[in-house]
Amino acid sequence: MHFARYQQAALKTLQPPADGTDPALVPLLGLIGEAGSVATAYKKRLRDGDDSGPSKPQLREELGDVLWYTATLAHLLGLDLEDIAAASLEKTKDRWRATPVTERPHFDADYPAYEQLPRRTTVTFTPTPQPNGRTVIVLTREDGVPAGDPLTSASHIEDDYRFHDAFHLAHAAVLGWSPVTRFLLDRKRRSRPGIDEAEDGGRAIAIEEGISALVFSYASRHHYFDDVRHVDHELLITLDHMTAHLEVSVLRAADWEKAIMTGYAAWQQLRKHGGGSLELDLDAQTLVFTEPSPSGEGEVPRSSTPPGASHNPSDSAA
Repeated sequence: MHFARYQQAALKTLQPPADGTDPALVPLLGLIGEAGSVATAYKKRLRDGDDSGPSKPQLREELGDVLWYTATLAHLLGLDLEDIAAASLEKTKDRWRATPVTERPHFDADYPAYEQLPRRTTVTFTPTPQPNGRTVIVLTREDGVPAGDPLTSASHIEDDYRFHDAFHLAHAAVLGWSPVTRFLLDRKRRSRPGIDEAEDGGRAIAIEEGISALVFSYASRHHYFDDVRHVDHELLITLDHMTAHLEVSVLRAADWEKAIMTGYAAWQQLRKHGGGSLELDLDAQTLVFTEPSPSGEGEVPRSSTPPGASHNPSDSAA
């Protein structure tokens, strides 16, 4: 049976409300009560075992009551059950199904090669002592050119935010989007001034830096995702709102979650080893960490777990 037909049939059994009563009140309270009945039935099954709990016909009846109240309440609120069902599936897909690699857009595909994010490259994080006693992180591109300014954590408490460029490289690897990475690797799309200003310019960079700081604040309360594989949906909604006017808005919440986890896997490795290299692969959507050698003269592959790295133009060491 189609949802539209079910909703129409359910309305035929909807009783008129008492005078002066909100028409939606009875279906609303009924929905709450029936949902509680389903929970109670399941609780009995957990407590007494499958054989002692409610049968499938009983559970079907309880769930049917939930559906009836949902259909009638939706009608009274001016909503269509068919539309609600379709929107629910779309929301679930956005949250839990990352965009397949073959479907992910390349935002710079029709730009000159020198304005495209490199499909594969390596960035190195090197701790460098300073005359004033501080140690900064120097980011170096594959061609040996420094990427941005040396970084500290810019905090009274050392929390290793100085390695946060891993998050930007993760955005580039997983999302194919990162205004900060474009700045660091000199891949801004200058051939189209409008795009360069709106998508790769200062505001977009500030938004990505804001995302990095926001997620870091959240991560600090969740063990930096050391034993966490998912983030709260509310955080992903906030990121969606922050980037609603940018090209990355076509991607899903699940893509953002994957980018976050990729970035923090890289950040954890950089933090643990005090530096190292990250190989970005846009086609595979990965960041591979390489541990620095003890001598500092070379690097030894350490892990193929997708990490992430980049440099932030607004967080240079003072």
